[in-house]
Amino acid sequence: MQRYKLYSEIFMEGVKKIVPRVIFTRRICLRQFYAVYLQQKIDKSYFFMFTYKYPHPAVTTDCVIFGFDGTSINILLIERGLDPYKGAWALPGGFLNMDETVEDGAKRELYEETNVEDVYLEQFHVFSTVDRDPRERVLTVAFFALISKDNFDVIAGDDASKAQWHEWNNLPSLAFDHAEIIRMAREKLQEKLRISPIAFKLLDKVFKMDELQRIYELIHERKYDRRNFMRKMEASSFLTKMEVDDERGSEMSPSKEKGSSATRSLYVYSFDEIAFNKAEASKEWRKFPFDF
Repeated sequence: MQRYKLYSEIFMEGVKKIVPRVIFTRRICLRQFYAVYLQQKIDKSYFFMFTYKYPHPAVTTDCVIFGFDGTSINILLIERGLDPYKGAWALPGGFLNMDETVEDGAKRELYEETNVEDVYLEQFHVFSTVDRDPRERVLTVAFFALISKDNFDVIAGDDASKAQWHEWNNLPSLAFDHAEIIRMAREKLQEKLRISPIAFKLLDKVFKMDELQRIYELIHERKYDRRNFMRKMEASSFLTKMEVDDERGSEMSPSKEKGSSATRSLYVYSFDEIAFNKAEASKEWRKFPFDF
């Protein structure tokens, strides 16, 4: 009954503006209601919109973007151009629009603030500390993304002054609770690395084994024996091994004989994602093959 009264109030306030010739009272009957609706062809959703009378929080999305540059893992931060925390570094993110999902909102904010799109994106936590935002009561849905740093031109836009990569162990002071969001994102990255091949999302399609090993060592914060690491990776049967010429051969081991080749062989790899997905669907292994 309370909802019908609310609908009546919304109807009366809204339609008075749209159809001023018709006089409405609180005694308007259901038949008149639909007659006016059909005659004026007003969007039905306007009448049946329900407004919650109690205070409720706003919703934002924030994204932790991990990028590998061949040596270290970096996190993409934006310098805020608006208050609060104007001039401070923060994660890319913003308020959710009424007509979008949190996934759509995260992708939109990511592109608007950094020009990054079409990347691996995964939701990992909701942060709801009461005083986490000085503007109002705000919940944020956190995502992490994995990209190859060299594949994207980062351009700041919207309310960001600039976007810049920062080595993940040497971050500046951050706005809001973004330091806590990053800490939890790193823990989630460790968990995911043990059960899914997300390391390859940080690499180019063709990569060297020492690059893959470096990613594992950075995320797990430990060292691996080079030979054992290579043997286990190659034994997974999901890596394609290729031999290419290394043009750096003349610099690293110059030939002493005249007329000899100035290049040497170098092995590179690619990840066969199609074969991996088929094997994962068929449960061909008892243990995840890339778990170290």
